[in-house]
Amino acid sequence: MKTILFATTNEGKMREIRQILEGVDVEILSLKDAGLKVDIDENGQTFEENAIIKAKALRPYTDAIILADDSGLVVDYINGEPGIYSARYMGEHTSYDIKNANIIERLKDAKDEERSARFVCAIAADFPDGRLLTTQATMEGRIAYEPAGENGFGFDPILYLPEYGTTSAGISSEEKNKISHRGKALRAMCELIREYL
Repeated sequence: MKTILFATTNEGKMREIRQILEGVDVEILSLKDAGLKVDIDENGQTFEENAIIKAKALRPYTDAIILADDSGLVVDYINGEPGIYSARYMGEHTSYDIKNANIIERLKDAKDEERSARFVCAIAADFPDGRLLTTQATMEGRIAYEPAGENGFGFDPILYLPEYGTTSAGISSEEKNKISHRGKALRAMCELIREYL
């Protein structure tokens, strides 16, 4: 069985990834599972660049297929913030309750259409033979007027999905995985790497 090392220590993200890749005959390890603690300087200017930086940084430590993602929330009204800085927005250790409240406050004068936003996910796959593949996908929505929903993590409670009448945190994880930025980018990546598995 092939091994995929996913460049994250985020348990919520790993749970999502394992659900999305269910049925694919691979062992999926997080950095924690692999016992790796690597300090990576994500200094790219785009989600894709950061995903590639993360994947390549782990190559010296493993001969597995390395998948790395960079994802975040892009809010049009505030010039695309927090964007590639989503995880570090307002400081890496600031709770998402505070981050979410801050974004809602910054959009207090924005009307419905002006609240357009999306989750973006870029995934890079680095192979032992030197090949590199990338995919990118989005999940479109609007910034909610207040947080809602108990599912998901991060900015999920504030991305309102008009077609569902609730936020990304208000739909089931199965439903979310079908339509999410990460789900779409991962499925596209799966199609690309199937021949290698």
